[in-house]
Order: sequence, then C-alpha cells, then structure tokens
Amino acid sequence: MPNKNTDPLFQLIKTLSKGEKRNFKLYVSRNSGSENLKIVQLFDALDKMNEYDEHILLAKNKELKKQQLSNSKAYLYRQILVSLRLLQNSNAANIDLILHEQLDFSKILYHKGLYIQSLKLLDKVKESARNQHQLIFQLKANYVEKQIESLHITRSLANRAEELSKESNSISQHLYLVGKLSNLALELYSWYIKHGHAKDDNEAHALRLFFETNLPEYNMDDLVFYEKLYLYQSYCWYGFILQDLLSYYRYTQKWVMLFEDNPSMKMVETSQYIRGMHNLLSANFNLNNYSTFSEYLTIFEDFAHSETGNLNNNAQIQTFIYLYIAKINKHFLEGSFDEGIKLVPYIEEKLADYALQLDRHRVLVFYYKIACLYFGSGDYGTSIQYLHRIINLKADLRADLQCYARLLHLIAHFELGNYDILEHLIKSVYRFMANMKNLTTVEEEIFRFIRKSFSLSNTKIIPAFRTLKEKLEKLQSKPMETRSFMYLDLISWLESKIDGKSVQEIRKEKFLAKKGG
Repeated sequence: MPNKNTDPLFQLIKTLSKGEKRNFKLYVSRNSGSENLKIVQLFDALDKMNEYDEHILLAKNKELKKQQLSNSKAYLYRQILVSLRLLQNSNAANIDLILHEQLDFSKILYHKGLYIQSLKLLDKVKESARNQHQLIFQLKANYVEKQIESLHITRSLANRAEELSKESNSISQHLYLVGKLSNLALELYSWYIKHGHAKDDNEAHALRLFFETNLPEYNMDDLVFYEKLYLYQSYCWYGFILQDLLSYYRYTQKWVMLFEDNPSMKMVETSQYIRGMHNLLSANFNLNNYSTFSEYLTIFEDFAHSETGNLNNNAQIQTFIYLYIAKINKHFLEGSFDEGIKLVPYIEEKLADYALQLDRHRVLVFYYKIACLYFGSGDYGTSIQYLHRIINLKADLRADLQCYARLLHLIAHFELGNYDILEHLIKSVYRFMANMKNLTTVEEEIFRFIRKSFSLSNTKIIPAFRTLKEKLEKLQSKPMETRSFMYLDLISWLESKIDGKSVQEIRKEKFLAKKGG
C-alpha cells in the first residue's frame, strides 16, 4: 500500500515552499544538460503526487526508466539540497552555513599559497564565531591556523604559537563542559519522555543520584552561552520530573532570560528559544500564575508573527505546536472550554499539514489536551473519541499520558452512565496503570469510589463525592501525589458533581474569584 512517509525524496519535495521550488528550477536551468532536464521531469512528477507510489510514477511518466529511477532520485535529492544551501547561505540566521563557507574559502586561499590572506579570513571566522558563541567553529579556525603556522613561516605575529595553544585549550575546556551539560539535559529529557514524572520515592532518589553524579563542576562566572543554556535546561527537566514546580519555573525563566540578554541568539538558536518559551508558559500554567502566563503568551504570539518565528519550516512548526498548547492551557485556566473547542478545527488542519514532520509525542499531547477541552465542556462522547486515539496508538513513550488518558476515558464513561462497561474498564485501567507503576493513592481512591458508586443510592452519592474530595484535597500537597492533579483537575470535577454544575462553570467561578482577589 502506498505510504507517503517511506520515500525521503518525496518527503523533501513536499516540505518545499513555492519560493524554494522556484529557486531549485532556476538553479538547475543554469546547467541545461540532458541529465538535469530528466530530474526536473522527475521533480514535477513527484510534486504532483499526493502519496508516493512508484508504480503510478512510472506508469504516468514513460520517460522514467525503472532501472534508472534509483540513481535519478539520488541525484535529484542532492541537487535539491545544494539549491537549498545556496538559498540559505545568504540568511544571517544560518551562521553555521556561513562559517562553514568562510572556512572553505580560507582553505582555498591556503591551497593557492596565499597564507596571509587565509589567516586574515580565519581571524574573521573566529570573531564571528565568538560573537555568536559558536565554539566548534572557533576551534576549527584555530586548528587551521595552527596548521598554517606550523608548516610555513608567516611572521604574522610574535608569540603566535603560545597564543594559539592557550586559545585552543580555553575553547576545548568550554566544549568539554558544553558536552557534559548537553548530555545531562538530553538524558533527563529522554527520561521524562519515556516515563513522565517520578512516581515514587525510589524513582526520585534514583533521579537525584543520577543528576548529582553527572552534573559537572563549574564556575558560574566563567560559563559562556551554551554552557548556561544546557545547565538551565538540566535543572529545568530535573525540577519538572521531581514535580518541584518552583524550581522548574525558576530555571525556565533563566532559560528565556538568557536569550533576552543575548538577543542575536534568538535567530541562531530559534528552536531553543521557542522551547524555552514553551516551558516558561507551562511553568506558569502549572503554578496557576494567570497574569504572568498571559503576559508571556502575548510575547510568544508576537514572536510567532515575527520574521524569526517564521524563519524556516522548523520554526513555524514548533511555534504552532507550543503556541496552540499554550492557547488551550489559557482556556483551562479561564474555564472557557467551549471557546477552546473553537481552536480544534484549525489544530486538526495543521496537524495534517505537518504530518510528515511531527513526532508522535507532540500529537499525543494535542489529543490529550483536546480530550480535556471536550470533557470540561461536558461533551464526553467526543472526549472519548480523542482519548481512543491515544489508547489505540502503539507508542513506547509518555507512559504517564497513556495512563491518564485511560483514567479520563474511564471517568468520561462514568459521566455517560455506561455502567455496563465500567466494571470491565475499571479492571483494565487499573491493571494497565499498575503494570506501568503509575498508581498513586489518588488513583486508588478514584478506583475505589467508582467501584463503590454502583451500589450507592441517590441520597448517598453526593456525600460520597464530598468524602472523596476531602481525601484528595489532603493528598494535593504530597510531592509524589501532585502529578495526578497536573493531568486531571479532579477537584473541580468532584465539585461539579457536589454542586450540580458543569466543570466549566466550576473552573470559571474559580478563575473569576482568583482574578477578583
């Protein structure tokens, strides 16, 4: 069966903008050989297809021969990349491409025997790299300089050897620390993607031990941009996994302020800035800091419409993901679930547009957020439909999301009065959460209540809801129990049952009371 996700060339062509396609054809037309004419035909044929199917491709384009197709595709793939590189070389945001090009030019000058010119260009490379915190390019330029100075008598500067050696050692030390801190940040983030928050004291202890063992020694005053970035990220994930929300907030703020202190880096490391803004918004959301959340959301929305926010496909996609997660979260804080649902058609449209580039984790998060919107609005049936997308997706990530999707699915069926399947669902969800080691006292109390509710009369059900609410409120302050309340607003749900109101009304009343206070 045809699969548009299986052919790299087809994927690449489908990500090209109109301008990039036009640029490719202009680039190819400069060399009008027969081989280039053939790849333009192949390009056009693939561009017209909605899904990649080799049989259809060959049947509709008789000039394409099956035995030559593999080589033609490889050649076309390379030519598209070359055209894209030429197009992006002029973009100041692509500092790595520009520095690569300058290094190449310095080597060309060297091979021509123009040593002094080569050294002058290398000095410019190092200055640009230093200004943009590009340590690797500083080291590369330093290495080429050392080669030239060791092989030729340039008389460029006195004590040049000592200076180059000292410079090389300093850069290497910074790169070592960047490597250690970036490894730590990546491994902590990977841990969260696989497992979610720490579930018990054993996991918390293991995480603390791992963090303390792998955190390298450092002097804050000596750190450069990337060292600070990965240090803040490490503490950010560490605090988030341990559900230390104040620490999470503090380090996400440091992460974003690092870019405010180095504004040119927003264009160089756009994705890192976007991710930092997302985490800062999430931290304010988790702490229920509505006013600060709204301020940063406005800043982020302005960024989404800026040149940097639309720098390339990657920036556009990431901005869409995190901006719309934040917009949904704003509706959660306000209790405006019905308004939030109006975002869903556009989100679905963009998820389809970006299907080639989006990873399953992001899609899962959107499905869960949308399911919560529908649950909060009282549309339990549609909520269940979105939860099914998570439950039926065979994914080996976000075990926490898989668990709470099932728990919300169970509660939605409880709301619909589907008692004929509830007993089976309780056993199934309980078993799943137990296997995933995701059962806390909060979930145990929920399961116990739903089982008990089958035998309760109408006069006893409200007191039972009150009793459950009191138990859960006592658990809210316990560190290993708080994650349940981050995924499900169980207290508001219970209050809605006790007061005979919708979850939306309860959330809105809380929001207005807090805002008024």
